[in-house]
Amino acid sequence: MPLELEAVWSDTPLVRAADEDDELRAAAFAFLADLVARTGGLVRRQDLRTFSFEDRNISLEQNMRGIRFIRGQPALSILTTFRERPEDRPYDDDIGLDGYPRYKWQGTNANAADNVSLRGAMELRKPLIWFFGVAPGAYEPIFPIWIVDEEPDQHQFVIALDDGMLSSWIPEALVSQPDLVLRREYANAVVRRRLHQPEFRRRVLDAYRRQCAMCRLRHPELLDAAHIREDAHGGEPIVTNGIAMCAIHHRAFDAHVVGVRPDYVIEVRSDVLREHDGPTLQHALQEMHGIALWVPPRMTAQPSRELLEERYERFRAAV
Repeated sequence: MPLELEAVWSDTPLVRAADEDDELRAAAFAFLADLVARTGGLVRRQDLRTFSFEDRNISLEQNMRGIRFIRGQPALSILTTFRERPEDRPYDDDIGLDGYPRYKWQGTNANAADNVSLRGAMELRKPLIWFFGVAPGAYEPIFPIWIVDEEPDQHQFVIALDDGMLSSWIPEALVSQPDLVLRREYANAVVRRRLHQPEFRRRVLDAYRRQCAMCRLRHPELLDAAHIREDAHGGEPIVTNGIAMCAIHHRAFDAHVVGVRPDYVIEVRSDVLREHDGPTLQHALQEMHGIALWVPPRMTAQPSRELLEERYERFRAAV
């Protein structure tokens, strides 16, 4: 049977039954998974308009609106617009004191079609996509997500970013204090990984012109934003605490196989320099010893020498 939602829909009905809606979402997730594998994580607005389902084109984003829905069905995706300063975004999406993100209504009318479509996704526990703006016209797709609650007084919905956040959601008034603390810690960790880290990666890779600072590899799908001071040690997701590295050099940096001096010179651990293994060891690691790290031309984006000094001391202790 068709899903009955109380709204005046403004799109062409392409999907009619609940099982078709589930198939559409599964197809959209597969499409995005393939897309981000090829692009290194980011998708462009024009890419989102190329999705098709059952030989029909169905854009994954709603032009000029933040909530994508198909007539008669729950919302399929939400979108947060990129702004250099988050406070300039048209809607004040934020993180609650419980660690869960909030997504604002479209306007203030609870019965607006967009808001009804989100409410339908909440009531039916439908998985959605969140296109989180990280550059003009570029988004980090986060999926699947779920809407777990609504806060009408604040004109907003509560978002769960993974299964753990979904299963542990209970309104705060019903949660014991110890459980609330644990839930908040878990939610904060998930938000950091799924929302903040993509933004950090984008800013670092842009600063480094999308190349590895060690070997100059220019394939974004193989590049990471390596933390100088790690999350576990209180490292902030800011550009001066990051270095763009390919996957192999990121792993080597994290394992203290390679280090970076505060004067931006790369060192390879002495025991690794003495090894004889093969061309990967020779060219990917040993030949990095003594060369200068490529750093952004803007001084405000260059790695913090203070943080590098701290990290370099740990590298020296591992030599």
